[in-house]
Amino acid sequence: MTCNRRTVLKAGVAAAIVATFGSVGPAFAAKPLVIGFSQVGAESEWRTANTVSIKDAAKKDGITLKFADAQQRQENQVKAIRSFIAQRVDIIAFSPVVESGWDTVLREAKAAKIPVILTDRAVNVTDPSLYVTFIGSDFIEEGRLAARWLLERAKKTPDATFNIVELQGTVGSAPAIDRQKGFAEIIAGNPKLKIIRSQTGDFTRTKGKEVMEAFLKAEGKKINVLYAHNDDMAIGAIQAIEEAGMKPGKDILVISIDGVRGAFQAMVAGKMNVTVECNPLFGPQLMQIARDVAANKPVPKRITVQEGVFPAEVAAKEFPNRKY
Repeated sequence: MTCNRRTVLKAGVAAAIVATFGSVGPAFAAKPLVIGFSQVGAESEWRTANTVSIKDAAKKDGITLKFADAQQRQENQVKAIRSFIAQRVDIIAFSPVVESGWDTVLREAKAAKIPVILTDRAVNVTDPSLYVTFIGSDFIEEGRLAARWLLERAKKTPDATFNIVELQGTVGSAPAIDRQKGFAEIIAGNPKLKIIRSQTGDFTRTKGKEVMEAFLKAEGKKINVLYAHNDDMAIGAIQAIEEAGMKPGKDILVISIDGVRGAFQAMVAGKMNVTVECNPLFGPQLMQIARDVAANKPVPKRITVQEGVFPAEVAAKEFPNRKY
């Protein structure tokens, strides 16, 4: 009899719960996944598109996103990551301003048992287990693709020498390091292709214009090629070239990386010659990876985003398809 009474009592409690909440499932549904994300900043069209993609994907997937803008300062990102740890988020994701200086804070995240996902840019750490995976572009290959386009262009004028000025990205950042490395690797040993000036433009239009002005004052019409590590710097440099009384895209070949709409507009106008795509729209892919990591599913250590090369000849046709 005692056992039966207990059974009846349990059934009564269950019925009361159902009466109160409608059903047992929704009342005890799992809480939304919480991701703390630290973005580099808003220094370019590419970065803005990347941020929108991540925010939209989180909202669509019902994921709570705690977003922090580092304004291109590493100390701001370290503070944001420590804040995410204190808030006990489920996943930390961030696009690092620079490659080095992350060991301490990532060890803190690991000690708190919070998995870390790197996006867009890699880090240089002593212990690779401090992050679970990295999703982003192959920046070295982007530099190679830019250089290969120039090699093909140089073949059309076999007697010409190409003096190149390089607008680098933020000093110490993965794309700046790798895009320089990939480009230099391909042109190495070619006497026709020579980098005569190289300086950071911080990935911004304003700085790109400023540095290009300095290049033009120093080298003038000796410059045949501009290689910019991103489109925003290239667009700023185009303005400097025009103000110097020269024609970008003709007097100076303009090679860039990112593939933003502004670059396609410049190519349609005949002011840029080629852009190598760096796809920022991986928000949905990031959310799926975060879900897999939270569920303890295995994920690759390196996930590469698929991209292409767009010369000026295809810009007008491709421009309507650009989403960033």
